[in-house]
Amino acid sequence: MPNIRLTRKFIDSIEYPKSGQVIYRDTMLPGFGLRVGMKSKTYIVESQVNRKTKRVSVGRADLYPPETARRKALVILGDMAEGVNPNEEKRKKAAEKITVQNAFEKFFDTRAHLSKATVENYSRTGYIYLKAWAKKPMCEITKQMVLKRHQQMSRKNGKVTANDSFRHFRSVYNFIAATEDNFPPNPVLILSQARAWNKERRRQTIIEAKDLPSWWETVMEQQDYARDFLLIALFTGMRRGELQRLRWENIDLQERKLHLPTTKNGDPLMLPLSDYLFELLKDRKKKAKSSPWVFPGCGPKGHLAEPKKFLKRVAINSGVSFTLHDLRRTYITIAESLDIPHYALKRLLNHRTNSDVTGGYIVINVDRLRGPVELIANRILELKEPRGGLKE
Repeated sequence: MPNIRLTRKFIDSIEYPKSGQVIYRDTMLPGFGLRVGMKSKTYIVESQVNRKTKRVSVGRADLYPPETARRKALVILGDMAEGVNPNEEKRKKAAEKITVQNAFEKFFDTRAHLSKATVENYSRTGYIYLKAWAKKPMCEITKQMVLKRHQQMSRKNGKVTANDSFRHFRSVYNFIAATEDNFPPNPVLILSQARAWNKERRRQTIIEAKDLPSWWETVMEQQDYARDFLLIALFTGMRRGELQRLRWENIDLQERKLHLPTTKNGDPLMLPLSDYLFELLKDRKKKAKSSPWVFPGCGPKGHLAEPKKFLKRVAINSGVSFTLHDLRRTYITIAESLDIPHYALKRLLNHRTNSDVTGGYIVINVDRLRGPVELIANRILELKEPRGGLKE
């Protein structure tokens, strides 16, 4: 590491090393120097802060003459003598520029694998429910702010929405904190520390066996798109968004299987088609026009946008109150009543078994599921008859 007076003439004469870097220390100002890399020349300052040596970049040599850089270095050295770490100050200033809106954008940019539904849910949190915080620096959101906003949302938007929104915010904050040094602790911790999370009761409703005949009869009276939508939901347990975005390219009628490349948890799903569902889709395919969607719609997305109207119509006319997710619960409840193996049940619903060591060794493919799927379909067809009922 050569010691020499740094002048413009000398700096311009230095050749770039073929590898690594060389430090030239200034004889006029101790602690001031020049770092020369393979493609750059940068003024630096080195000194101790709290008994630890710190190195700070002052600026590029092609932008500043050494006299200007030396004056800048003198100021930095004075701060370091007072115990100020310029690198930490730079990081603090950079962190202060990350607003809540910036944080959500960065989160989405680095999470390309997120499902469309997840992005929509997180966006609703960042750009609607927490819109008032959009321009605030992420690191300035306090525990008190979180607690107050959570309580406000619980009253105005509902307890579940408030909980979900701050789970989203917690994830985004953790992501930003992982990329920034010395970021404050996650303020959402207050909801656990103060036991302020709203209690949520998992919905347990299904279509009971005694109600299925009336529900089925009403469904069969609907227009074919509404009828088929509800029947596929019942015979597969698929989620609403998965059904709405179902494309013909996802259905292989020759192999009798259905493939969803992207699901809620990010994992693909491959399901065999029961005989009943195969006939239903084969008939629907014959009537399909040029649309790539199994359930085309008139909106900008091209597929069925909102099933609420025919859900409400079926509920009123049948006297059976239900949601689409009730059909998912009905499907798996019927499956469980048939003593279908636990891991097959999880695969049918596309639930992960990451926390289960044994489950990680079990490979359940499409052919393994054909038997269970047919059993479930046959039981549904039994139950939809007026005399149907769960076996004791």
